[in-house]
Amino acid sequence: MVPIDICDVLEFQVISEKVELVWEGLPVPVDEHNLVRKAAGAFFDKSGVKGGVSVRVTKNIPVAAGMGGGSSDAAATLVSLNHLWSRPLSLETLGELALRLGADVPFFLEPRPSIARGVGELLEPVEQWPDLWYVIVTPRFQVSTAWVYANLRLGLTSNEYGRIKDQLGKKNLVISQFLENDLESVTSAKFPILDRIKRTLLDAGAEGALMTGSGPSVFGVFGSRNQAEQAREKIVAHDFGKVLLAGNWK
Repeated sequence: MVPIDICDVLEFQVISEKVELVWEGLPVPVDEHNLVRKAAGAFFDKSGVKGGVSVRVTKNIPVAAGMGGGSSDAAATLVSLNHLWSRPLSLETLGELALRLGADVPFFLEPRPSIARGVGELLEPVEQWPDLWYVIVTPRFQVSTAWVYANLRLGLTSNEYGRIKDQLGKKNLVISQFLENDLESVTSAKFPILDRIKRTLLDAGAEGALMTGSGPSVFGVFGSRNQAEQAREKIVAHDFGKVLLAGNWK
């Protein structure tokens, strides 16, 4: 898992009681299932803090796109509220709350390149992650993560952890040697356009291309910003959907 510099913006204001959401940008339901609302509720319940918060969210990360937008918002809410109320909860306790909210949420408490194991809560930092750039294509449809996992059929698999960890430890990292996503076979079978997007990214010079998470976003990896910008111009012309340029989060 690698954090990139595409971000939502969350602004917090302390109020006397309850949790209020003001939403701007890409539309997301703001009912009791909203992860920002759930994270705020979890913080108040666990900390015993009396009060409330108004959260203004400017949504920039594509929704239901396999990019962790909701998870990062939930983590940002936990960390920010804990800061506003002078850290009544330890990082360990925040991690427990984060995991209850979603498998990807713990990663965003301290985002840095990491190998994630378990359901996402066991995070092992990758110390030598290279300075890479990414062109991310998000098609004009959404994918249910639950549907993808329900349709995933895995046979006997070899243990790739050792090989991947060895590759990640090398200074001259060759991305194309270990890009794999078991969920891609499910999502691309239903949406063949994902294979076309991958081929187009590779033809545009990507060192490797892969669906992210359960999809439907597909990313291409580039060694420089200039290469990524040139590729982005080519990809935009194909009108696959939203095309984003990103670097590593620093």
